[in-house]
Amino acid sequence: MAQVSEELDLPCYLDYSTALNVTNKHHMKKVFAEHGIPTAEFAITESPSDIRMNFPLVVKPADCNSSKGVVKVSSTRELDEAFTAAKKLSRTGSVIIERYLEGIEVSVDAWVEDGKAKILCMSRNDKIPGTFVIFRGLYPCIEAVKVKRKIQDTVQKIADAFGLKNCPMLIQLITDGEDVHVLEFSARTGGGTKHIMIEHVTGLDVIDMTVELALDNTPHIMPVKMSDIYLADEFIYCSEGIFERLEGFDALKDRGILEDYYMFKWKGAEFDGGVHNSGDRIAGFTITDETLEGLSMKHDEVLRNVHVISRDGRDIMRHDLFTAIHSSKGENS
Repeated sequence: MAQVSEELDLPCYLDYSTALNVTNKHHMKKVFAEHGIPTAEFAITESPSDIRMNFPLVVKPADCNSSKGVVKVSSTRELDEAFTAAKKLSRTGSVIIERYLEGIEVSVDAWVEDGKAKILCMSRNDKIPGTFVIFRGLYPCIEAVKVKRKIQDTVQKIADAFGLKNCPMLIQLITDGEDVHVLEFSARTGGGTKHIMIEHVTGLDVIDMTVELALDNTPHIMPVKMSDIYLADEFIYCSEGIFERLEGFDALKDRGILEDYYMFKWKGAEFDGGVHNSGDRIAGFTITDETLEGLSMKHDEVLRNVHVISRDGRDIMRHDLFTAIHSSKGENS
């Protein structure tokens, strides 16, 4: 988008060089280090044999998304295998190896206006155990609220370091309740249904705001007051089969149990039974409530009454991947 806009002399909120810099983790990590932005210890190398960090480690392609090729490794053999796979997935053949961090993973959505970064929403990413694939976004993230000042300072440092003036931002970070470490960021809105979460929380339509930027208009936002609601965006994955239809969703939406639901794939989509990255999700739904207890009860009722039916009549929804909703500390990385 940035390159085409530049060549055709069209307005764009990012120039081409900045767009490259904010989509390549290799460059991103170097900028973090140069500007004192807290991040995990990392190495960018041509060979995993050069690594001198202790296990466990995380291996990532430098320029992929949706958690493609991101693997936690605990041995030299696993490191070699993950490095080879990540190198094949990377468009530039670049791989990042970083120290594994314990803590809560927080998704921070922000908006930069005239160089000043404003936090819109902070939600917790719950991931499928043993993977880096998100199955739930939960708002509010209590652990993030405790370190909001540090998060705000870090978000502003990122905007300054990359010369961002007017744009959306998505930052993924880890917190232990005291410190924060940035995993990565992008100058875009959150994917999937994140824009719906932000609108529930702030009343702002970030998709409309981003379109305004593309039309060379600069949206102005007043100080952001986050809502007191509890909200969960849940993502559905499938066991092996060919998708035919969803069951139970419309009835729950009519009753007000579900705020809404969304399709990410269509009739005839095939699933191999594995959950490899976020692109494997078939559907998602949003639930809201004024209390955490009410949110948890709605969540349980949804899981009892919705199904993903395959062409041969089986329920192929991975009900087993959903854990109970709670606000106590867990572990993600």
